[in-house]
Amino acid sequence: MFEERLRQLEALLDALPGVLVAYSGGVDSAVLLRAAVDRLGDRALGVIADSPSLAREELRAATELARAMGASLEIISTAELENPDYATNPINRCYFCKSELFERMGAFARRRGFSTLAYGENADDPPGDRPGSRAAREFQVRAPLREAGLTKADVRALAARWGLSVADKPASPCLSSRIPHGIPVTREALARVEAGEQTVRALGFRIFRLRHHGDLARFEFASAELDRALAEPLKSRVIEAALRAGYRDAEIDPTPYGKRTAALTPP
Repeated sequence: MFEERLRQLEALLDALPGVLVAYSGGVDSAVLLRAAVDRLGDRALGVIADSPSLAREELRAATELARAMGASLEIISTAELENPDYATNPINRCYFCKSELFERMGAFARRRGFSTLAYGENADDPPGDRPGSRAAREFQVRAPLREAGLTKADVRALAARWGLSVADKPASPCLSSRIPHGIPVTREALARVEAGEQTVRALGFRIFRLRHHGDLARFEFASAELDRALAEPLKSRVIEAALRAGYRDAEIDPTPYGKRTAALTPP
């Protein structure tokens, strides 16, 4: 079945005169871009959106991965922070982000002669009126992975088969996702989050989030890393990372990352 779904993806791509792929450096978009380049060559192009909500380390890693895949990559600046509908941080914030991205991609595609836009939604992504899916429908952006029936496990298997460095990479949503809905998204807040997470990552932690609550930073660690984060001397070093990033106070949530409800805590 997996091989059949891969062949279906290849057939979908083969039928396109060219494709502009929304690329983030995550496993889904990386696999889609790699598959597009394999089938279409220079008629496939990746586009990554650069804004204050994208960590510099993520941009660097995504750029290096595209180069390793032999994929051409265009970096375009997006201005979602200038849109009050995004900056006020509503529940559907992602809709305004994706709309901004797809609008910019559409203009770029028209200039460069690409007829198809695509993004990395897979068959396991929840169906329905999700903000990103809604924006994709409105801008007629295709989801070849979903159309071919490829699941998240399929995508990771393909990434491993192709030797992509992101095969087991945890989900890495944008920095704005660290700010609970209703708290405004600002450049200053995003810079604090990025600085604090960068320092904590250098301590060897892999799956965690720094939640921005104004002057308070609340860290959430995955179950496998929580005990280590709560033990000295690392606990003090984690707290110090937030203080050095500009927070007045910081704490480590005793509830593991991912265990709180989505309504209270973004991904």
